[in-house]
Amino acid sequence: MEDMKKAVLDGFEKAYGTKDGVKAYFAAGRVNLIGEHTDYNAGHVFPCALTIGTYGAAKKRDDNKMRFISLNYEGSSVVETSLNDLTPSDEAGWTNYPKGVVWAFEKRGFKLPCGFDMAIYGNIPAGSGLSSSASLEVLTGFILRDLFGFDVTNQDLALIGQYSENNYNGCNCGIMDQFAVAMGKENNAIFLDTADLSFEYAPIRLEGCKIVITNTNKKHKLTDSQYNARRSSCELALSELQKVIDIKGLGELSIEEFEAHKDAIPDEDRRRKAKHAVYENQRTIEAVAALKAGDLNKFGELMNASHVSLRDDYDVTGEELDTLAEEAWKIPGVIGSRMTGGGFGGCTVSIVKDEAIDTFKEQVGKAYKEKIGYDCTFYTVEIGGGPAVL
Repeated sequence: MEDMKKAVLDGFEKAYGTKDGVKAYFAAGRVNLIGEHTDYNAGHVFPCALTIGTYGAAKKRDDNKMRFISLNYEGSSVVETSLNDLTPSDEAGWTNYPKGVVWAFEKRGFKLPCGFDMAIYGNIPAGSGLSSSASLEVLTGFILRDLFGFDVTNQDLALIGQYSENNYNGCNCGIMDQFAVAMGKENNAIFLDTADLSFEYAPIRLEGCKIVITNTNKKHKLTDSQYNARRSSCELALSELQKVIDIKGLGELSIEEFEAHKDAIPDEDRRRKAKHAVYENQRTIEAVAALKAGDLNKFGELMNASHVSLRDDYDVTGEELDTLAEEAWKIPGVIGSRMTGGGFGGCTVSIVKDEAIDTFKEQVGKAYKEKIGYDCTFYTVEIGGGPAVL
């Protein structure tokens, strides 16, 4: 982390000509262990922050300008905008994310008295589904709080980040990603009820095992994908169910209640989407109970079942993610493996016994290359904490 701090401060100095009074910051990426596409259905999720994420350096200005640079791209130039121009645009590219957070702060009544310069460097693989956008949003909010003394909590930062992504960047995401980044705790996952934002930290004890993330290297962009369409299907299914049962979200339903009332959803495809939301929520509750009881094998079985549901009912996996999961299931020592994130590309998350990690990488990597035609990438990860001043 010290190397990254130095790199982002050096990059800031190169771009803006000074290091005086500049501070460095970090916000994590996240991986969701189980509970996918439940966070906009008033269900439970079980994500954790990672030790990879987005590093930033920032300093206040004495005018209204905001200047941004990403150090991830060799020879990238400074993007300049103004507090007077907080409209999203295609030309703004990635800077629409920090601009959106500034816009969302102002919507809450936190008007910036001046602009700022900012440099970022991320080591989350782009388009991997490990929440590089949420990481950047929470990082920006954390920087604004620190620079301008705004009275907001970390949970507020999550809500501001989600609001900006929904309303400024046009992706109708749930709260999970921003919440996991803003509220992360080292060596703990977050068991979050998205219906009311009640949560508890659950220690992750993986004696003799590691979390391995496998990147399909197929980029996805949620705003361009069918993510919003899935959410619309669930909202319509909910409105149909509400004609026969008094609920505010699909996450309120038990499996038995869903099965008793599912015929209220006339469209078969929409019924399958709702089924996933209900069953996945119950799987997540069951998985956390299994983890608390020390039953890692049961947790792994539920991870596998989650992937099958995301493949067969929710239809968000695709050949790349299915190949990774299905090849992982063949290997002794793999406790569980499933897609993580929005889908349509991105990553799988697997719990693998230490002695099986090399075999896992070799066999899954070989099978993936043969079937898909290019390599996947493996990351053995650790669970990190929330945003920080470095």
